[in-house]
Amino acid sequence: MMYYFGDYPFMGGFGWIFMLLFWALIIWAIIAIARYFSGKGGMCGGQDHGTQEKDTTPLDILKERYAKGEIDKKEFEAMKKEVS
Repeated sequence: MMYYFGDYPFMGGFGWIFMLLFWALIIWAIIAIARYFSGKGGMCGGQDHGTQEKDTTPLDILKERYAKGEIDKKEFEAMKKEVS
């Protein structure tokens, strides 16, 4: 059964667009509030992407790279002299 909305200005041919925008705004607000109270605010979920911890020194990073095998012993020693 089709419903006729009459001459209401926002319920005519484009009323569904306004209803869709309304519900999208409501859903967005609920998600934003939930993220705020869960401590994950921000656009990236509250994570620091690509940053090191504040305690990490350049020598620690160099040792980590050596342990992973990204650099060899000769490079490690040379870089260690530059860092120290």
